[in-house]
Amino acid sequence: MKMWALILSLTLSLLSFHYSSAQCSICTKTTQQLGEKPAKGMNSGILYLAFAPFGIVGFIAYRWWKNNKQPG
Repeated sequence: MKMWALILSLTLSLLSFHYSSAQCSICTKTTQQLGEKPAKGMNSGILYLAFAPFGIVGFIAYRWWKNNKQPG
């Protein structure tokens, strides 16, 4: 059951990335000049690159928690 909750929360967080905005002010000004479609592509790329470190840290934290769990 816990595994399904983890998978569901990860799926929902990935879906919420689609609707969030991750651009700094310089990137926002640049993409406004290019148009809407390149702005969406750039935003998706920024979110994709930001997800990798969070995934790695999450995996390390999970392994650490799993290995240090007290039996019983």
